[in-house]
Amino acid sequence: MSFAAMMLVALALDLALGWPKAIYDRIGHPVTWLGALITLLERRWNTNRPLRRARGTGAAALVIGVAAFIGLALQLALPANGWGIALGGVLAWPLVAMRSMHDHVAAVLHPLQSGDLPAARHAVSMIVGRDPSKLDTAGVTRAALESLAENTSDGIVAPLFWGAILGLPGIAAYKAINTLDSMIGHKTARYLEFGWASARIDDVANLIPARLTGLVFALVSGRARASLHCMWRDARHHRSPNAGWPEAAMAGALAVRLSGPRAYGAEVTPEPWVNSGAPDPHQTDLHLGLRLYARSMGLLALALGGVALWTL
Repeated sequence: MSFAAMMLVALALDLALGWPKAIYDRIGHPVTWLGALITLLERRWNTNRPLRRARGTGAAALVIGVAAFIGLALQLALPANGWGIALGGVLAWPLVAMRSMHDHVAAVLHPLQSGDLPAARHAVSMIVGRDPSKLDTAGVTRAALESLAENTSDGIVAPLFWGAILGLPGIAAYKAINTLDSMIGHKTARYLEFGWASARIDDVANLIPARLTGLVFALVSGRARASLHCMWRDARHHRSPNAGWPEAAMAGALAVRLSGPRAYGAEVTPEPWVNSGAPDPHQTDLHLGLRLYARSMGLLALALGGVALWTL
């Protein structure tokens, strides 16, 4: 069975439908199911300080194992023909976030275009962890572009990458890894030890997809040399071992600077700039970033289609 063809079906369904609210209201979403399991384990196991790292490692292994087991069981139940590919694509569909990523960033762009900075701050707070209350127009735009770059890797390229290699167990396990990292992989007093394994596993799982995302951005940008140069020069200086690659590629592609100092509550972290010699982004650059994202998704679909034809 071609796992790449299965992922192409999932991508097409997500493009056409997203994850409909009617379905979400009735059954929720796999990420919310994973989140409920992670919350339960965190509340029960993140209690004994000397054992926090061991318990957190066990929690991560359990969540990833459950997700992979369910994915494998479903995959083994599929018929080994075109119907199996189609049904597998339906099952993988909610684990791809292409349409919602576009919609969340577009929700930031629209108020920026109308001059409504408070509404833009509120919209960007839905997709970033930092405090947006003091961000100016450039800061909001920068935050949205950074989220677009990083989440293209985490929310689309990485799940499809692991799904194309391993099928439903791969995409389900990756989604569990990414959800663990987003919920407990933080360097705070509560999660530093308990979320240590989750953060490290996420770093490894995104190692290849993050660099592939940067490469895709560069190839469709029309400024491939500048984008690749910026990625090679600045990505490794980013606070994240992976997020810097798609962010730097996008910064070079759009000729703007990204990252830099940021506020998380009362704390300001002195992060280095990516593409430091370029100007701050304007709202027009956010529009161009969404166009770059759309072209990247087209190239990704073509790549999946090519692999699917080769493996059928």
